[in-house]
Amino acid sequence: MEFYEEAVEYLISCGLPVVEEDLMQDVFGDETDWVSNSTLHTEGLGLPDTPPMKALRASAGTSQPVLSLEEVQTVFYQLPELRDLHREFYSGLRAKLQSFKDLEQGFPAQLGHCDSQLSVGELFLKFVSHLGLYRGFIDNYESAVQTVRKRTQAEPRFRMLAESMMSGKGPDSCRTKYTFEALLYKPLDRVTKTTLVLHDLLNYTPTKHDDSALIQEALRVSSSFLSGVNEGSQCKTSVTLSRGERRQLVRDGFVVDVNEGGRSFRHLFLYTDLLLCVKLKEGAMGKQSYYRFCWYMPLAGLKMHWMSEQEPPADLQLKISNMRAKLFHLRSALRKYTVLCNEGKGSVSRATDRCRKKLAACEIWLLTHKPSFILELQSTSSKSHTIHLSFLHELEEWREAINKLKSEDLQTVPPDLLSLSNSCIKLRMTQQPPLCCLQPDIEESSMCGTVCVVVHSAGGLQQPASVYVCVEVDGFDIFDRKAQTCLSSYSLTPQWEQELALQVDGARHLHMLCLTEFQEDIMGRTTLQLDSVDILKKWKKMTLNLGLIVVTVSIKYVPHSLKAPSSTPLQQKPVFSVHIGDVARQEGVLVPHIVRSCVGEIERRGLEEEGIYRISGASREIQALKLAFDTNYWEAMSKVRSADVNTVSGALKLYFRELPEPLIPTQHFQRLSKALCLADPYLRSNSMLSELQTLPDVNRNTLLFLLHHLKRVAEKEQQNKMSLSNLATVFGPSLLRLPVASLDQCGLQVDISQEVEVQVQVIYLYLQNKHLPEALTAKPLDTVEEP
Repeated sequence: MEFYEEAVEYLISCGLPVVEEDLMQDVFGDETDWVSNSTLHTEGLGLPDTPPMKALRASAGTSQPVLSLEEVQTVFYQLPELRDLHREFYSGLRAKLQSFKDLEQGFPAQLGHCDSQLSVGELFLKFVSHLGLYRGFIDNYESAVQTVRKRTQAEPRFRMLAESMMSGKGPDSCRTKYTFEALLYKPLDRVTKTTLVLHDLLNYTPTKHDDSALIQEALRVSSSFLSGVNEGSQCKTSVTLSRGERRQLVRDGFVVDVNEGGRSFRHLFLYTDLLLCVKLKEGAMGKQSYYRFCWYMPLAGLKMHWMSEQEPPADLQLKISNMRAKLFHLRSALRKYTVLCNEGKGSVSRATDRCRKKLAACEIWLLTHKPSFILELQSTSSKSHTIHLSFLHELEEWREAINKLKSEDLQTVPPDLLSLSNSCIKLRMTQQPPLCCLQPDIEESSMCGTVCVVVHSAGGLQQPASVYVCVEVDGFDIFDRKAQTCLSSYSLTPQWEQELALQVDGARHLHMLCLTEFQEDIMGRTTLQLDSVDILKKWKKMTLNLGLIVVTVSIKYVPHSLKAPSSTPLQQKPVFSVHIGDVARQEGVLVPHIVRSCVGEIERRGLEEEGIYRISGASREIQALKLAFDTNYWEAMSKVRSADVNTVSGALKLYFRELPEPLIPTQHFQRLSKALCLADPYLRSNSMLSELQTLPDVNRNTLLFLLHHLKRVAEKEQQNKMSLSNLATVFGPSLLRLPVASLDQCGLQVDISQEVEVQVQVIYLYLQNKHLPEALTAKPLDTVEEP
């Protein structure tokens, strides 16, 4: 083999003794099989630029898929990244051998120390420093194998493929037959062989050779990684300190660290006994990056508190809006450059790289400055640090991991901070910041358009609670990536029937969390992998298990081109003195949140309040509650929970009184008045119910929601002294009005007392009606139930 012979000559030139052919084949031949035998590596493993994976992915979008899109992603998880890692390593070795070949032909060169190339030892060290890529593959291996076995049994077409995978032609033009499962095992086998190869290289490398120390360090890193794998740890990576002590790396990721100098993008490492925050520093030309120590906190006695960040000041909001607009235009440019590159126009490659760098800078700026979730950390020594995370599900993952370790018998080992910081570059599992522009296949498997989520209801609670659901999506941070429902009523079976719409670009996952009104109490969470084919332009209803609670939702994806976001920061629109249909449309419901929230609170603690709705609350407190509903829903909900119940009822009455058009539109006044004159009770009731059905959807359902609530209030008449007649007297003039300007035009001659009588009697007869339909709080969906 020519490559092998060149390797032998190179080793001799470097003063390395040539060992048996089998050993040298282990050193270089395996890497050749892994990368240079491209047919085996690509066809066999079906990577993105190969027919098998493309075919499987394409079939996932048909009516008879071989594998679903989720199964394709499970089977081929992390393989493209591993392919790129070995390709880069192999190319470096080839270049090194080529430089030796040039030297033999008389070209001047300095082996192993050329400024434009890394030495062999440096190549191996660079390679093993990225072994963290194998962590995801190893963690996913069992799922991938189970998927292959399941589909092999169930799908004849996949069975034919899985049992007859062919390698590429080797030097003897022969092809080898493999099973799919055998090919999936090859990366696992490669982890072990890498360590054995480094053992052999070190044994036959003189200690005085420049590569000796580098190979020894590469062997240490590789052995440490392999040790963690062999111990069966799925989420912990070993780190050995200089004194021989051991601690485990559990989790790492990028966060925003808040300090006196402002906000800084940092890498946070969670070990079994401490948190370590470090700053990534890029190495000089040809040198490896490294970490600089920032701070650490022992886990023993660590206290955590989280909250949502408050809205930023107006000037920062404007900067965020401008940065999002810039991100949108850069994203559009990158999409065009990508199309040109795919068409073979290589002249735009530099422009693509520049665009990608600008995108990365925009994403990091937004990650650092945009409102996020705050996690405050305080140690027993009163030292504290504050970190910000973009997503609530990410914050909860950190909290769960820390709390799990705190529940164990912690024994804090005094850290060697220099050694610990230096080891991070080799042990990190998160190789790069969570930036969408760094994902190579962002165009192929992500969504661009609107993802709609209707949150219907929840169950499984052990005791009544008032809860809400938070939905998060990934992708470019051009538009808001978070949305949440209103607070439910205090119940064992919360109901929302609320639609949340999120514009997305590059979305792949949807995260859902359920929280109580006491914000720190997260009841559960789950993550969905978005399948654009499965929910394309059609509602799919599913029940999700979030842990302590199950939530029923419907999801739909509508692809469309996106418009540039407004440079003006979005402000919450007011709800008072606004047409009720506009408010409901803005909130994606049939009954506005203010009505549901106030009714829910009154039913929770005001049904037995004497004079409820008749006795008004303090005018100043009612106006403060009105202002809160107009400017900040969550501040309003906090006030509703703590305000006097008569203040809440007063705010609800004020809302209906200040509607620009009454809940029962004015054009229905005359017909309802005539219905009251019908002597036959049966005809009168039917006529009024028929008139009720002609109201606009929002008006009708809000009225029905209120009427059923008032009936429940009247059921407690013995305690609250409010009969149906009393309630009709309170609400009639607010719900049904005849504008003074139209009295002469409608031909109905009534004085004020007659008008009030009509208003009260209409509401009273509706309250007496035993056949009132139930209210819908959201429009029914044409859904497909999840099998």
